[in-house]
Amino acid sequence: MNKHEPELIHTEAYSVLVERTSRRKTASIKVDEGEVIIIVPKLLQQDKIDKILVDKRSWIVEKLALYQATSPATIREYVSGESLPYLGRNYRLKVLTGDLTPTKLLNGRITVTVPEPSTQSHYVRRALVKWYKRHADKKIREKVWRYESLVGVETGVVRTKEFKSRWGSCTPYGDLEFNWVIVMAPNRVVDYVVVHELCHLIHHDHSPQFWKEVERVMPDYKEHKDWLREYGHGLSI
Repeated sequence: MNKHEPELIHTEAYSVLVERTSRRKTASIKVDEGEVIIIVPKLLQQDKIDKILVDKRSWIVEKLALYQATSPATIREYVSGESLPYLGRNYRLKVLTGDLTPTKLLNGRITVTVPEPSTQSHYVRRALVKWYKRHADKKIREKVWRYESLVGVETGVVRTKEFKSRWGSCTPYGDLEFNWVIVMAPNRVVDYVVVHELCHLIHHDHSPQFWKEVERVMPDYKEHKDWLREYGHGLSI
């Protein structure tokens, strides 16, 4: 197996993603949003991994059942033809069968390749999340670099992460964090979120002076602020 290719173990009830790492001396299993992942030492033999999975089968089944019972209903089925937003455009999802490979935007379609698409929608979702995070990191950094001179500030570390109820945050030291989900919004809305956080490096509150600064850089900011308030809760993968 190629060292960059994800390793999968298939059972009758579920599939397991194997993550090998030189930083671990023992194995651990987690069920993350319906996906079973076993993290093992880099050189652990396959038969030992299989034994761990057999021993933990009841626990895994219980966790998967709990996830299915408590997870909110999703509007996505993760099948070919579904529409996925990215920076103001909608792209069709194309799901192919094969070894796990990096997700790509090709010919106007976001193409995901997974072993068994009909029974492993969580792998499609996982691949899409990785794709969005990767592109969010690149696009948001580009926007920060473009707007920081217009705002008149210098930034420190710029990173993307997942927030539960906010689109971004900043520190007095110039470090900025953005919710990667924002790249599912229209392009100018993403610009607004970037400008908003950059202006917080000047005014650390939402005072009239803060909003005047935002308006100076982005005169039409209210339109994008209103879009985010009305539709932002629907941005999800």
